[in-house]
Amino acid sequence: MKAIWNNKIIAQSDTTVILEGNHYFPKDSLHMEYFKPSEHQTKCPWKGTASYYTLHVEGKENENAAWYYTEPTELASNIKNYVAFWKDVVVKDS
Repeated sequence: MKAIWNNKIIAQSDTTVILEGNHYFPKDSLHMEYFKPSEHQTKCPWKGTASYYTLHVEGKENENAAWYYTEPTELASNIKNYVAFWKDVVVKDS
């Protein structure tokens, strides 16, 4: 799978985890030069607290476009160290 934003591949992996219709990419598959930590957080009743990254690609910014769970609940432990995308990030087969 590939995650693409602003015509750049920002993540690529053969081992994504699909949860609630979202592909979660292993953190080591991200091209970290495009990711900047965000202060934004949200809470999911069954997965835990999500933290976010803002994407910076070719002079454009996509605020809080990637999320991850540093300490997911036991029910969502399979997405620890995985990152998912939204906000116009295209996820498709390689």
